Amino acid sequence: MTERLEEALRGVGAVRSGEPVWPGAWVTSRLGVRLADGDRPVGAGLASMVGLAVRRNPRRAHLLVSAVLGKHVPTDPRLVYGSGLLLGELVRARLRDEATSVPSGPLNDALAGAPGAAAALRDALREPRPPVDAIVLGYAETATALGHSVADALGGAYYLHSTRRPVPGFAAYGGFEEEHSHATSHLLLPSDPVALDRDVPLVLVDDELSTGQTVLNTISTLHALRPRRHYVLAALVDLRGASDRARVDELAARLGTSIDAISLAGGRVELPDDILEKGTRIVSELSADSTPAGGDAASGGDAASGGGAAFGVARVRPDWPHGVPDGGRHGFLPEHRTALEKDLPRLADAVAAELGDGASRVLVLGFEELMYAPLRLAEALADVSPGLDVRYSTTTRSPVLAVDDPGYAIRTRLAFPAHDDPADGPGERYAYNVAPATGRPPFDRIVFVVDDVGDTRALASGLVARLRALAPVVVVTVPSHRGDK
Repeated sequence: MTERLEEALRGVGAVRSGEPVWPGAWVTSRLGVRLADGDRPVGAGLASMVGLAVRRNPRRAHLLVSAVLGKHVPTDPRLVYGSGLLLGELVRARLRDEATSVPSGPLNDALAGAPGAAAALRDALREPRPPVDAIVLGYAETATALGHSVADALGGAYYLHSTRRPVPGFAAYGGFEEEHSHATSHLLLPSDPVALDRDVPLVLVDDELSTGQTVLNTISTLHALRPRRHYVLAALVDLRGASDRARVDELAARLGTSIDAISLAGGRVELPDDILEKGTRIVSELSADSTPAGGDAASGGDAASGGGAAFGVARVRPDWPHGVPDGGRHGFLPEHRTALEKDLPRLADAVAAELGDGASRVLVLGFEELMYAPLRLAEALADVSPGLDVRYSTTTRSPVLAVDDPGYAIRTRLAFPAHDDPADGPGERYAYNVAPATGRPPFDRIVFVVDDVGDTRALASGLVARLRALAPVVVVTVPSHRGDK
């Protein structure tokens, strides 16, 4: 084993005198990736918004891991929802041609973990505002809840997210490709295509804008189907360079439309020329090591293999609000949000009743594209149970290297088989930072929220078996929206 690998496994230099470590320091020191700060529209710098990890992807070595998205890192759900509402507030100001007056303190305090700051951020952004008519499109799988939160902030928006799950009875409105992704094809499956056939602003929401190529593909496809006068690109972080921005301007001129961009933080990622070679080598070396410090094997010990003692599993099939979709795969209207929010405390109470005595640190885990319903449920659970430390994240298709080091954003990994009979065939899925990392407290309850399509025997023998090796599990099954089909 090389000296460099041994240092990586020990986490040498990760912690100095107990100071907080940026969860990108490991990648910066070994791959030479650097973040350069840029615009701070709401006061937060780029490094406070993201950490870094290494992808298992030969086309792109690094991964920006968001501190506010709730995908790979269990996060206070009120920070996740509040950040989405904050992005939506910036979009609102642009659509209404108003000056923004968003204070920087609440987000920075929430990112720093100040008590009550995440709830205060969210609550301030839920104050009633005049509704704005728009179409909001979120990208699967990462930005489905983020896009939904932006639509919530606008108040009067129709929301739809792309999907990689074909659904019988729903015709594809359009499809497009995602650059750098391990799984590229996106479908749009609205239950009412007429909702998209309006010349109102179209807001495209993703967690990051790297080159902007994905949104260019999307705009080109959708504009050919229905031209419109105004598009807005909205992302948590905008990393585009001058040439990337120029391509957006060129497309706008060619189509005769306006394309604006909004983000919570800006900057750029500086990459060495040999990053793909370095990333491939690190993945190979660390994956070959079988010790817990190697990262992937540190995904919870027995949890990774499903062996050892198992905790119990409870199941909840909540009385889901009639007519409310489980998400935006086929469209979500403002009245759906109103109905869901009315019932959220009741739904959270039903989950809380299954947690049992002694629960203190609870993870609400969503399922790939199913991010919004678990997010809102986690948020409501935190509100109705103030004594609980509630965190939220979701499973994912994305293969990422795990390294149990405080300076690395993905410290543990659970791998398990896909459990929803995906159209592209069987494959491996992942849950990151669910098993406890070294020196971190474990979750003493795990709530897994899944739609009925994904609640299968493969789920019970795969992911649930791994989760119950860590803590008691509550499986919450919500009905997958099938419209009037």
